Amino acid sequence: MAALIQAVQVTRAFGGLVAVNSVDFSVRRGQMKALIGPNGAGKSTLLNLLTGITPVTSGDIIIDGSSIRGRPAFHAATLGLARTFQNVRLFENMTVIENVMVGCHSWTRQGIASGALRWIGHWREERLIIEESHRQLGRVGLEAEAGADAASLPFGKQRMLEIARALAGHPQVLMLDEPASGLSTRETAELSSLLRQIVSEGVTVLLVDHDMQFVMDISDEVTVLDQGRTIAEGTPEQVQSDAAVIAAYLGTEPN
Repeated sequence: MAALIQAVQVTRAFGGLVAVNSVDFSVRRGQMKALIGPNGAGKSTLLNLLTGITPVTSGDIIIDGSSIRGRPAFHAATLGLARTFQNVRLFENMTVIENVMVGCHSWTRQGIASGALRWIGHWREERLIIEESHRQLGRVGLEAEAGADAASLPFGKQRMLEIARALAGHPQVLMLDEPASGLSTRETAELSSLLRQIVSEGVTVLLVDHDMQFVMDISDEVTVLDQGRTIAEGTPEQVQSDAAVIAAYLGTEPN
């Protein structure tokens, strides 16, 4: 199956620091793929490159057959990419449901004029946005907190709110940066169930996380970065037994 996301010999340098170094990477449609590696391996930088937030120094990023090199960051969203961040990013002065409503912008069509003129199409779309936002809140267990201030939620629920907002955009690819970080065992299990459901509905998932049990239990395929380079790729079982991966995590030289 052709890759939905493809990085071709991608390099990103920040001055003299090469954070991602000639990486080839791909994600197939319908896949649950994980990107792992020690701290500073270049994982979040690669996610930023794949979504166009950070431009590549060299190489190319191809999403669903379309290169995003040199395009503005919002272009990736128009191709169906949505993501969450390592540090939760919410509109803290807005309610929980208002945060999710923001995520619907990628498929809405009515503009300022229709709202100002109170056209019927505007109200129909507004109703659809509210219904979709409630649906996504229900999926992540936050329906009861719809009217609460986003800033008032505990950390684990803020992470789930970020995912609900991303899903509200009807993405074909959901990218998650450290989604299990700070979650309890119960919350991590709920996240696993949610992600499996999302993939079963046809959404492709790419995640970065340090919780190895979570990653290995849920992933179809795992790519391992170390010092900006790919050192291993394969099934969870293959990666866990790879000498280079073990060495990278333990700080020893592979045999």
